[in-house]
Amino acid sequence: MGSIDELKAKPNVSGVSGDLDLHRPYVDDITFDCQRCGGQMKRQTEVIDCWFDSGAMPFAQWHYPFENKDIFNKSFPADYICEAVDQTRGWFYSLHALSMLLKGEPCYKNVICLGLILDAQGEKMSKARGNVVDPWSVLNKSGADALRWYLFTSSPPGNVRRFSSDMVGEVLRSFILTLWNTYSFFVMYANIDNFDPKTVSNPELSDLDIWILSSLNQLIADVDTALENYDPTTAGRKIESFVSDLSNWYVRRSRRRFWKSQNDTDKTAAYSTLYQCLVTLTKLLAPFMPFIAEDMYRNLVCSVDVTAPESVHLTDFPVADMSLIDAQLNTTTNLVMTVCSLGRAARSKAGVKVRQPLSKALVKLRSRSEIENLQRLSSQIIEELNVKNVEFVQSDDMGGLDGYALMSEGDCTVAVDTRISGDLETEGMAREIVRRLQIMRKSAGFEIADHIAIYYDGDAVQNVMKTYSDYIREETLAESITAGHSPDGVYSEKHKIAGSEVTFGVQRLTAK
Repeated sequence: MGSIDELKAKPNVSGVSGDLDLHRPYVDDITFDCQRCGGQMKRQTEVIDCWFDSGAMPFAQWHYPFENKDIFNKSFPADYICEAVDQTRGWFYSLHALSMLLKGEPCYKNVICLGLILDAQGEKMSKARGNVVDPWSVLNKSGADALRWYLFTSSPPGNVRRFSSDMVGEVLRSFILTLWNTYSFFVMYANIDNFDPKTVSNPELSDLDIWILSSLNQLIADVDTALENYDPTTAGRKIESFVSDLSNWYVRRSRRRFWKSQNDTDKTAAYSTLYQCLVTLTKLLAPFMPFIAEDMYRNLVCSVDVTAPESVHLTDFPVADMSLIDAQLNTTTNLVMTVCSLGRAARSKAGVKVRQPLSKALVKLRSRSEIENLQRLSSQIIEELNVKNVEFVQSDDMGGLDGYALMSEGDCTVAVDTRISGDLETEGMAREIVRRLQIMRKSAGFEIADHIAIYYDGDAVQNVMKTYSDYIREETLAESITAGHSPDGVYSEKHKIAGSEVTFGVQRLTAK
C-alpha cells in the first residue's frame, strides 16, 4: 500500500472515515475486496519489528519517494549518525538493510558508536540497584557545559565509561575554572588599562607571544582535523592541553607585562596576543561548551565591536594560519618547560623556595642542537628558576657536583647551585617581603590598581627595605616606604622575617 489515496480507491473499501487514523485499533476496521481472489482483505495481525520504522527514517522524514525528491537526493546518504553500541543490531542494521534494499547503497557515511555509561564503581546503572545518577542533580551542581565536556573528553566515544557527579565536578575544577580564571585575568587588567583590541595593529611580539600564537594555530589545525574525522575526544583533549599551557606558562610568564604601570608596546602585544587566544578559544569551544563559549564571546567581542555576529554560534569556525606555526619554537618551548619543571623539583628536593634567588643552574641535554635552540629562550629559564645564570653542558657526570641539587628525566638533567651568598639571601628576603605585602593588600581590601604607602618597623629588614626599595615599590605599587610605626588607621600586620618580628603597614592612596 503506497498511500491513503490508493487505499481509498480499493474496491468495496469500508472503515475509512473522513478523519482517518491508521493506528490500531482503528486500522482493524478497514477492509476491501481482493482483486485477485475476490476475498476480503484486512490488516495482517502480525506486527513488523518496530525497528523497521526507525530504519525507514531517511526516507520517511521527507515522504520519499512521493515528494521532496530533490531534498532527499541532497541529504542522502547522511554524513554521520550517532547512537549507543546496543543499536548495532537495531537501528544501525535496519538503516543499512532498508537502504540496501531500496537504494542499493549505505544510508550513512560515518557513525559515532557510543559505549555504555556505568556508575562510579564500573557497574551497570539500574533502578533496582539504586545506582542511577539523576542528570538534573549533575546539571544543577556543575552545569551543562561541564557535563558535556566530561562526556566528550573522558574517553573515546566507543569505550564504556564510569560516571558520577564527582567526575564531572573534577572537569569543572581542572579545566573550566582554569579557562575561566585566564579569561577573568584578561578582563580585569584590560578594564584597568582600557584596552581596545580595535586600536591594535601589528604589535611587536616577544618570543613568548610568537610561541603561543604558533601553538594556537597548531591547535586550530589539530581540532579541525579531529572533528573532520569525527573524533571529538582528541579535539577536546587538544584544547585542554592548550588552555593549560596558556594559563600555566603564557599568562604566568607574562604577568609582569600586564602588571607594570607603563603602557608600552610590550604590554600592548601581551594584551593583543591573549585577546586573540581567548576569542579563538570561544569559537573552538562553541560545539563542546555552547553556554560558556557564548558568554565569553559576547563579552570579549560584542562589547567592543557592534558589527560582529551577535553569537559565537553564528561565527565562522577558525582557520589555521599555517605560516604562523613554528614547529621548532613549539618543541623548544616544551623543552624549556621540562627544564624548568626539573629545576623546580631540584629546588624542592633541596628545600629551597622558588622565591630565593640562586647563582646558577646547569642543564645537560641530549644534543648540541637542543642546546643551541634552548639558548634562544634561556632568559625564560633564568626567570622561571630564579637563578642568575644558566649553563648548558654535555658532561654525563653531573651526579658528583658538591653544593648542587639535581633532577633528571630521560636525557635531560638539571642541577641548581644551592649555595646562598649574603647578597642572594638579602634579595630572597626582599621577594618574601613583597609576597607578604601583596597578601596584606588583598586582606586590606585594596583594589588591584590602588597605589599604596608602606610602613615597616623592625631592624631585621631595614637593610633590605633600603637596598631593594625600588623593586618593592614597583611590585606593590607603593608611592613611599617609611621606617617606623604605622599611623593610626593604617592596616598593619606582624610578621616573622629572618627570625625577628617585623610590623608592616599598608595604606591606600588615590589610584593612578
